[in-house]
Amino acid sequence: MKSGKAALLILVAIGVLVTPPAAETQQAGKLHRVGVFVVSDGYQSNVNAFRGGLRDLGYVEGMNLVIEYRGAEGRYDRLGELAAELLQLNPEVVVTHSVPGTRAVEAISKTLPIVMATVGDAVETGLVKSLARPGGNITGLSFFFPALIAKRLELLKEAVPSLTRVALFVNPDNPGHQRVQMLAPLWTTARSLGLEVERADVRGREEVDSVFATISRRRVQGVVVLEDGVLNSHADAIVDLATRSRLATIGFKPVAMAGGLMGYAADHRDMWRRAAIFVDKILKGAKPADLPIEQATKFDLVINLKTARALGLTIPPSLLLRADQVIE
Repeated sequence: MKSGKAALLILVAIGVLVTPPAAETQQAGKLHRVGVFVVSDGYQSNVNAFRGGLRDLGYVEGMNLVIEYRGAEGRYDRLGELAAELLQLNPEVVVTHSVPGTRAVEAISKTLPIVMATVGDAVETGLVKSLARPGGNITGLSFFFPALIAKRLELLKEAVPSLTRVALFVNPDNPGHQRVQMLAPLWTTARSLGLEVERADVRGREEVDSVFATISRRRVQGVVVLEDGVLNSHADAIVDLATRSRLATIGFKPVAMAGGLMGYAADHRDMWRRAAIFVDKILKGAKPADLPIEQATKFDLVINLKTARALGLTIPPSLLLRADQVIE
């Protein structure tokens, strides 16, 4: 199996060979160097969307653009090392995702422009001062993380009305998961729905099995998975064990694609594509401090009917009608 880094390098090679008709008329100008720092696996499609956004703006890899990639593959202990390695290549701007990934780059440079492609609540996590005037060297796109995870709990209860106890998969090493304010709406929603929520800490693949053994003993009926580089990287393992334990699972979109019951999240591909607009503005002289943060406006609900049938669940028609994608 190729590593996340190797897969991204293959994407670069494909991008150099394939030039869209609209870009063929572009004249070669200054060669811009852009860094992309990916924290977890499974982001190739998002990076492709970013590269597509750049092509639409007239940037052609190998002609007027070089993209340098580094991927941590869900290893938070390597973030600092890989961020430093990327910055040694002297990019003009670096595109990041997640709070840990963005902070790893910012810790090395307070002046290099950073564009967040997807970050949960950039203000609440302290990455920027405000949405209108972020200040510092960070700008980009964000989504309201607390409301998103509360909505996941609502959707899971709607799909499984008999639900009474769920496990919440979090990574305690993720600064965003540590903040009380980020999880407060979820606890409020749980009380209103009459649900008990058990926090399940997962720092790496080695903890996934032990966590499932624990929640099985506590008669948990469902699992809510939060966005996180580590959890993203191990979505397949989480879903596999949830399926074996006959637990209804909801998380980000890859959870449903991997066989979980549902996925609900901001449209990350759209956000990564829009990140290209921020990069373009910065390459043309704009300062990150003056570029307002954009909030996500598109959200995807994916329902896996195949999994529902395997769990003996009947998804309410009202819920199916709201789905952006139904997996048969």
